[in-house]
Amino acid sequence: MEEKMNPPQTDTLRAEAFPADIHAALRELTTTVTEQKANIRALETRLRDREIAFSASLMESGNGYTGPFTTDITLTYRNVFTNIGKAYNPITGIFTAPLKGAYMFSVSVYGHGGAVATASIVKNGEKVVSAHDVQPNEGERLTASNGVVLILGVGDVVYVRLWSGNRIHDDDQYNVNTFSGYLLFPLH
Repeated sequence: MEEKMNPPQTDTLRAEAFPADIHAALRELTTTVTEQKANIRALETRLRDREIAFSASLMESGNGYTGPFTTDITLTYRNVFTNIGKAYNPITGIFTAPLKGAYMFSVSVYGHGGAVATASIVKNGEKVVSAHDVQPNEGERLTASNGVVLILGVGDVVYVRLWSGNRIHDDDQYNVNTFSGYLLFPLH
């Protein structure tokens, strides 16, 4: 005679597969997922805050000379190519560090002969490095560039000063006078 097998007890299987209070377990899972989403948003924000880079040239339009002046002047690089993090102000020509870190800055100067062109990268009022060239012949061009890695704290400022008695030339076609900078890495 053939023995009949009883089908499994579905209520017993469900009880073993799920906790006694399914609603409590779902609430706990929902809370965990919500917390993880908040953590992901916070990490994305922290990563975005570390994206700091700018690059600009002197003239937005046209061409012409800047200088000479009787005192050093802060150059305002108005033709902004990149300003990720909005730390560079094209109205003032000043970069303000939004977070503590190591930053790379570079400057290039260009002019026509019969001139001296010297511009310095300045940190909090102190000249750090300069780009300098002299070309006494009127028909010749002069070019110079320099760069530096600086440790900046929140609120430190960096800008470029054209030395008194110096003259540079720029045009919107070639963009030969530039100021650029970016965050290498944050510091704690």
